[in-house]
Amino acid sequence: MNLPNQLTVLRVLLIPVFVIVLAIDPNWGQWDVLGAELPVSHFVAAIIFLVASLTDWLDGYIARKQKLVTNFGKFMDPLADKMLVAAALVYLVELEFVAAWIVVIILCREFAVTGLRLVASDEGIVLAAGNSGKAKTWVQLTSITAYLLHDIIFAMWNIPFADITMWLALILTIYSGVEYFSKNIKLITKSM
Repeated sequence: MNLPNQLTVLRVLLIPVFVIVLAIDPNWGQWDVLGAELPVSHFVAAIIFLVASLTDWLDGYIARKQKLVTNFGKFMDPLADKMLVAAALVYLVELEFVAAWIVVIILCREFAVTGLRLVASDEGIVLAAGNSGKAKTWVQLTSITAYLLHDIIFAMWNIPFADITMWLALILTIYSGVEYFSKNIKLITKSM
């Protein structure tokens, strides 16, 4: 169990902690920060989410730099990312921050691309994330964090930053999904 894999496992273990903080909604009070009312529990959840998100970047960086890429990492790293984002998006619906239909589209794309990667894996092909997929992920993480932090900084100017970035994430989700499938159409038809 090398360091990148340990970071991936840490990300998976942080998911239930993140969910519990949001689910039990401990009455830790709230702060008024730069024009936003921020429940302390949402701030704590945002910190947990950010730490988990940063482990994604860090484990990939270390694995590539030190040549510690493993089959476990190839499988678990993207799965851990999807689990983290899915948990956060479901709770954003629960908190009535994001419309359920947006989350359904995002999650369906994630499942579809994961299925495509499994088909590719059976053929001995590794489908790396493209630039649009990476951009989609970072915009999703930014949007989720902005929602959890109640648009701190942007709230004092009445700029719905979290909403804007979620719409951008939705557009990138659809675009990158179409891109994945169009680039791999031969793989799909071959497996039918």
